[in-house]
Amino acid sequence: MAQARLAADIGGTFTDIAVTYRGELYTCKVPTTPHAPEEGVFRGVRQAMEKTGLGPADFALIVHGTTLATNALIERKGAKTAMLVTDGFRDAIEMAYENRFEQYDIFLNKPLPLVPREFRFGVTERVDARGNVLIPFVEESLDGVLQALRDNDIESVAVGLMHSYAAPDHERQLAEILTRELPGVLVSLSSEVSPEIREYERWSTTAANAYVQPLMSNYLGRLSDELGRMGFTCPLNLMTSGGGLTSLETARRFPIRLVESGPAGGAILAARLAQECGLDRVLSFDMGGTTAKICLIDDGEPQHSRSFEVARQYRFLKGSGLPLRIPVIEMVEIGAGGGSIARVDALSRIHVGPESAGAAPGPACYGKGGTAPTITDANVRLGRIDPAAFAGGTITLDAGLSATAIDTSVGAALSLSTTDAAFGIVEVVEENMANAARVHAVERGKEVRGRTMVAFGGAAPLHAARLARKLEIEEVILPVAAGVGSAVGFLQAPVAYEVVRSRYALLDDSFDPDGLNALFREMRTEAEEIVAAAAPGAVLVEKRTADMRYRGQGHEITVDLPAGPYDRSLRDTLGEAFNQAYAETYSRRIPGLDVEAMNWTLRLSAEIEAPAPCPPDPAAVARDPSGMRDMFDPDTGVFSSVPVYQRSALAPGAVIGGPAIIAEDETTTIVLAGFTARINALGYIVLKWEA
Repeated sequence: MAQARLAADIGGTFTDIAVTYRGELYTCKVPTTPHAPEEGVFRGVRQAMEKTGLGPADFALIVHGTTLATNALIERKGAKTAMLVTDGFRDAIEMAYENRFEQYDIFLNKPLPLVPREFRFGVTERVDARGNVLIPFVEESLDGVLQALRDNDIESVAVGLMHSYAAPDHERQLAEILTRELPGVLVSLSSEVSPEIREYERWSTTAANAYVQPLMSNYLGRLSDELGRMGFTCPLNLMTSGGGLTSLETARRFPIRLVESGPAGGAILAARLAQECGLDRVLSFDMGGTTAKICLIDDGEPQHSRSFEVARQYRFLKGSGLPLRIPVIEMVEIGAGGGSIARVDALSRIHVGPESAGAAPGPACYGKGGTAPTITDANVRLGRIDPAAFAGGTITLDAGLSATAIDTSVGAALSLSTTDAAFGIVEVVEENMANAARVHAVERGKEVRGRTMVAFGGAAPLHAARLARKLEIEEVILPVAAGVGSAVGFLQAPVAYEVVRSRYALLDDSFDPDGLNALFREMRTEAEEIVAAAAPGAVLVEKRTADMRYRGQGHEITVDLPAGPYDRSLRDTLGEAFNQAYAETYSRRIPGLDVEAMNWTLRLSAEIEAPAPCPPDPAAVARDPSGMRDMFDPDTGVFSSVPVYQRSALAPGAVIGGPAIIAEDETTTIVLAGFTARINALGYIVLKWEA
């Protein structure tokens, strides 16, 4: 019986592979192939099978996550897309919020809509917010539109009609006509992609789905077909931004839900580790080759949201990107990875990222034509990375090219030595990450200090100890296979799907529990069809929430709902739950105001076993190093010879005092002076600040 499970995570620099089989974990990294991402996946799969001795028939599941949709949106390399909207609202997607996200920038660059004005068309129809038809759909209003779509070789069409979340019939009629008259053209309906109030966010999400759908559908088709030719017959599931798995068919219909799939896998890994180790306050730190991601996890659950911005024009500036209304694990992502490029600006300041050398040409030390210094080059210069053992020895780095790049772009401009310039690069990026973590926590009313950091990704273990000191964090945990943490997280994620409906309900005598019960039955049916297809026979777990506010307010907060069915007592229960949540968020209640619900959400997931608690730590045991290496000390500013340990040789109980280096195939852990590293019962590295 097939038992093996494989996960593949495509990053900007490396594609990570993780395989579990009979309780054992096997991992590997291969360079990402930007011109054809699936080639890197196939290379990694073949390498994993060679390493494990497994064949295609041994696999029960393949899980995949990719940044392809995100990159298409950022680089504007999606399909030629048109949009059909209610007549009179052609420009709503371009007017957006009609505000300035940067008040004093006279050269403000607003994000351009994915669909240009000449490809946006109005159709005659109108529905009100209650779903009442004010103007019936007039099919003749499409006269000329269909021909324009043909003449312009449109590949994908987004349909967004006013209040279609309440009455989707007109959108469905349009879809039938488009499918019949334009065979081969993909159609995305806002009533399916994002059936929620607020037309700008709904239409922006639908346009983004249509924009990436041909690219993603073709890519996933090629991936599935080639896996079939390789002999795989097991299901292929996709990781979603919300932290759940979904089927190939659903991913091809709604590829916009995959935009943050890789980072979501990392958050799942950190959440499972928090549950194992009994940690109630965790900061997840994921740093790969292109970006760094930071996520807050409380009581074993990452923060969730239904709003997300992609392709921001200004780094970290809310409102400068394209809004998406999709289920997403909430985190901050910055352009700081091993391949992030360092430069000096006109004011003699070092900047790192967001530009990345990526997989091609890669950092200067790769010897593939890159000339700009990157974080990887700086770490090579500082002795944190062994040039001869990078990526398990599969890639030999050239330290001389790193030094030349650092000197040329940073050292010469600031009259610094190569070492000082390299230290400046890593110090800037570590401070950037620390500041991003602080801001992210403050914006959510949280505190970073005193949390436990869970660090993973190819570059995170190199910087985790230094970042922890900046954030006043005294404990850092690095799981097994930390270098491919997101891929490992894929294998721990449940199959899940989230359905949302906008239905206005005032918590007064007009409250209708029967209508709410009918709505949730409809949502359950939709979610169950999708989850059951990806996890047949699984026990299903349901979670319900409502987005609520005081009457007249412009934004909502999310409140957990009890399981149904409901009667009129829910009105009082829900009102009290909202008031309590509001008080926890804003430290006050507003007496005398009615409460209203705008959105209802149902998340259905396949039940997975809770992780077993981590056993007690074994007795401390000293271990001899495998060698010595010169490494730069950020506190003293000089190089010193430090012991190097191979992680594979460290059994549970091993204790190592810093400074030291712990090397493994996919990453390297730096133990700074003042930290003690021990291997716990599960094989995790636990760094503790002892100074």
